[in-house]
Amino acid sequence: MKVLVIGAALSGIAVSKLMAARGEQVWLTDMKPVKEREELESLGIRVFDGGHPDFLKEMDWDLIIKNPGIKYSVPFVKYFVDKGYKMYNEIEIALRDHPEIRYLAITGTNGKTTTTTMLGEMLKKLNPANVACGNVGLPVSEVVMDRDTDNLTLAIEIAGFQLLGCYSFHPLASVIMNLTPDHVDYFGTVDAYYKSKTLVYQNQNEDDFFIMNVDDENVREYCKNVPCQIITLSLVRTDTDLHVADRKAWFRDIELFSLDKFRLPGMHNVQNALVAGCMAFLAGVKPEDIRDFLETFMGVEHRIEYVAEIDGVRYYNDSKGTNVDSTIMALKAFDCPVRLLVGGYDKKTGFADLKPYVGNVKKMYAFGNTKEQFIPLGCSIELFDNMEQALNKAHEEAREGEVVLLSPACASWDQFPNYEVRGKLFKQQVHHFEDN
Repeated sequence: MKVLVIGAALSGIAVSKLMAARGEQVWLTDMKPVKEREELESLGIRVFDGGHPDFLKEMDWDLIIKNPGIKYSVPFVKYFVDKGYKMYNEIEIALRDHPEIRYLAITGTNGKTTTTTMLGEMLKKLNPANVACGNVGLPVSEVVMDRDTDNLTLAIEIAGFQLLGCYSFHPLASVIMNLTPDHVDYFGTVDAYYKSKTLVYQNQNEDDFFIMNVDDENVREYCKNVPCQIITLSLVRTDTDLHVADRKAWFRDIELFSLDKFRLPGMHNVQNALVAGCMAFLAGVKPEDIRDFLETFMGVEHRIEYVAEIDGVRYYNDSKGTNVDSTIMALKAFDCPVRLLVGGYDKKTGFADLKPYVGNVKKMYAFGNTKEQFIPLGCSIELFDNMEQALNKAHEEAREGEVVLLSPACASWDQFPNYEVRGKLFKQQVHHFEDN
């Protein structure tokens, strides 16, 4: 079989190796240099980097796998779509030859990574090889190559980009955490973005489960004709399957954890834990193991991550706050004055929805391509070329009892390769303040 892989990011590299190991002929192409080129070519993979050569268009392909971040409007991709080729995603290819693998799928706008990480850790109680993978940074292809797939259960974070290329994806349980405007630059409309998320349950049946967040109006509107059993979730009602009552989190009559012992800030994290705990229970994890884990879990890197306290000022890294709703959740987690670092790549979603939530923002420090778009929010604001300058000024001006929070409400791609690099630089700079 002749396989074309478009895009050599983590998932492209992993699926190329997987297909080569299966004995397929693999061609990998990327617009940028591929640093793993020598290793890949030693495996028999043909690598074309620094651009997509035209001769690849003239070949007949049995399978085309596209990196999910590459838009369908890119001319090289559009050429194949117009010729009638399906664009497959790495997750689909990794799983479709392994029906023995059970998996649970988490999608939505916010909360995916925290929820997936929690679930992956709890699944280790069933089998130490179980893991969180997918959009969290570990390609599913790498998992199926490196592990015994018998008795394997995976927690898979899956984005709308990825669901577009998954045609037989069939999780035991799925959830759309929430739906707020995001990635309009990729999908063209908010409607198309929301609809992409509903693909997560398209292949589920009466033996499977979908967790329905009934607090989210958009989830209620878009998630209709769900083909599997529905488990209802609410943080404000107590008549749902997943709910909070008497300072405890419940799945029906099963106590998942105590809110008084839960360590993560904000009710959004309670929701994340409710979903992860329920999914773990559906997969077979014992309630006491779920409770023990959730009451000791300290959080996910780059998601309202505590960094340090310096002279009474607490510093938090929420670099994963790449959209407005994430930043709203971060602001709601604090009841003290916040010095907020915002800005970055423009995903064309606007920032007006932040306005009702900036009451405790002492000052905004805006940087990057979108910095001027935060001026209309009415906060005290200062503009900077980059995050380092913004953080220096926030550190200089912060006073005891305040919080300095990086929660950019933007992707990182104007100045950083990803949000992880942005978050690590923020932490390095804070620790430099700490040491001086």
